[in-house]
Amino acid sequence: MKYRMPGTPLLRVVTVAAAAAGVAALLWWRGPDWGTVLHAFDAVRWEWVVIAIGLNLLSVVVRSFAWHTIIKQAIEPPHPRFPLVFSAFSVGLFANAVLPGRIGELARVAVLTRKLRLEGRREAGTWAVLVGTVFSHRLFDLVPVVGLILYVLLTARIPHWAITSLAVVMAIGFALFAFAFASARHRRQTVMEGLGPIRRLVEMGRHGLGVLHAPGAAAVAALFQCLGWLCQFFAVYTAMRAFDIHAPLPAAGLVLLLMNVATLFPLWPGNIGLLQAAIALPLRSYGVPAGKAIAYGFGLQAIEASVGIGVGLIFLAREGLSFAMLRRMPAAAEAEVPEDQAGVDEAREDRARARARVPG
Repeated sequence: MKYRMPGTPLLRVVTVAAAAAGVAALLWWRGPDWGTVLHAFDAVRWEWVVIAIGLNLLSVVVRSFAWHTIIKQAIEPPHPRFPLVFSAFSVGLFANAVLPGRIGELARVAVLTRKLRLEGRREAGTWAVLVGTVFSHRLFDLVPVVGLILYVLLTARIPHWAITSLAVVMAIGFALFAFAFASARHRRQTVMEGLGPIRRLVEMGRHGLGVLHAPGAAAVAALFQCLGWLCQFFAVYTAMRAFDIHAPLPAAGLVLLLMNVATLFPLWPGNIGLLQAAIALPLRSYGVPAGKAIAYGFGLQAIEASVGIGVGLIFLAREGLSFAMLRRMPAAAEAEVPEDQAGVDEAREDRARARARVPG
């Protein structure tokens, strides 16, 4: 589950740099008066910023519960405790905020795989199962997204280009959901004996989608995802108040949708510039000045990033990981080795190092 641009590394760097330069040039030449953008921060009401940060943090907690629900359907007991899942999810948010290519989705799998290994669980294929759970977790975003799109279509002032973008996103989402539902396999439905290593990994990955065949657990996961999106929706609306933007609730829904579309394919960390344009353009339909709308775009991104980076750094330190280790972890977790004496020795050494870091 990698997100790579085609071509050589140099070509990828040049392509991304050219795209970023194009966005920067467009914002500079065709954008607002940047003095107005800077002055918009002078009147920020920080009490609303704190509330928005709190709502984003609550969203992270609730969405972690959704992932925990999915994991419990994918792997055999004993299941990882929620604090471990929340820790891995938070590190993944940090990686998504500071690294390109949605690497955080694999980083959270790597962190949780490592924690399970430290606890003595080193089943072959665990990485594949957890990758499947991440895919399931993202698929459940489709439920609140469809509801939000319907709400926005009925109530908001939507630019024509935005309607096309939302239609494409919905079509892709439904296609992926149909494919995942057809591929899902609950762990109790598969006999693993006699399968080759590649086929076994494929089957284990399908176990990660098993929640789609468990109606009760799927409903719980979807509910948690809906609550997470609802918290983000009110965080967007609250951040508007912080920047003295008094657009109605439908405008907040439109901003939330378009900012997620803008970050769907991350070209560089945060898609800075592109995200601000996606936020500011729909707000112009509500009479918000361009300078204030762009400033709000930067402020909203900073509010969301403060949660992902702040909480992620806390758990990164708690796991005893460095930034360099975080960048290498997804590839290392993907290259899982079979259970053998070397693996047992490695797991024992990891546990010894973890105990040595604990005071007392």
